[in-house]
Amino acid sequence: MVYIWVLIIVLLTFVEIMTVNLTTIWFVVSGLLSLVSSFLTDNFLIQFGIFVVVGIILLVTTRPIMTKFLKKKDVATNTDRIIGMEGIVTENISKKENGEVKVDGKKWTAYADKAIKKDTVVEVLEINGVKIKVKEVCD
Repeated sequence: MVYIWVLIIVLLTFVEIMTVNLTTIWFVVSGLLSLVSSFLTDNFLIQFGIFVVVGIILLVTTRPIMTKFLKKKDVATNTDRIIGMEGIVTENISKKENGEVKVDGKKWTAYADKAIKKDTVVEVLEINGVKIKVKEVCD
């Protein structure tokens, strides 16, 4: 049974290295405890029980703490500052086709809930990737 636990530990470690999502690391630890228990008892059910119970307990109790601790900080790009700004439509926007809007001196691919003609003043509502959602400004 020792070889089986070593194989499980190596496989789970490899999976954790490949994913880096803190999904299998808890079962690597429980596999190590099961490996130690295989030296103390030949009963596979006890070893497997240790593997499952300890793995689940570690997963449930420590994963939320570790994900908060290891969470990467979002990098601010300042693109969200154009939300609420006004721009000029440089290419017609329709419901089915994206258009183009010039906001803050830069041209953006834009879409809207209704058709907007060229040279119309619009307001930026949100940014979705590299596209902005706009609405016509009513004077």
